[in-house]
Amino acid sequence: MNRQSLVAALQAYQTNYTEEREFVKSFLELLSDNDCYQRTHLPGHVTGSAWIVNADKTKTLLVHHGKLNRWMQPGGHADGDENILHVSLNEAEEETGLKNFILPDKIFDIDIHTIPARKDFPEHLHYDIRFLLIADEDEKVEVSEESHDVKWIELNDLEQLTSERSVLRMKEKLI
Repeated sequence: MNRQSLVAALQAYQTNYTEEREFVKSFLELLSDNDCYQRTHLPGHVTGSAWIVNADKTKTLLVHHGKLNRWMQPGGHADGDENILHVSLNEAEEETGLKNFILPDKIFDIDIHTIPARKDFPEHLHYDIRFLLIADEDEKVEVSEESHDVKWIELNDLEQLTSERSVLRMKEKLI
């Protein structure tokens, strides 16, 4: 999925969620900037994430993010790669150790969220494109150096670990 196909996918994106419909315009504006796939682009940049679920879609695989100290889907910076599906898959593999996924045919979710300032970088926005990936929950997971933990979570128990609206929205889309 290159920049042109991402723009087309966003223009055609259908959602029942008001916040996502409002995000589309901002995404399209950002994508008109050639540097938007670079992590140094401010006030925000494109990122890719994977909402990984088991075959019967009753569990999701989340990482406990080291820097943000919260449970979330694997994902990260494009670092110049305009194939955002490729970015999402790489991040899923790097952060979970999983290698075998059933791949998506379209964007699953979009979100724009604030990343807090760090000593070496100011507060900024992640324009996150999310893809639904299906994985075998029996495949061995590995905790990366970026995370404190990785685990399968029953969707019914998700609210015990997070109150993040965008994470809960992805759960709602499956139920």
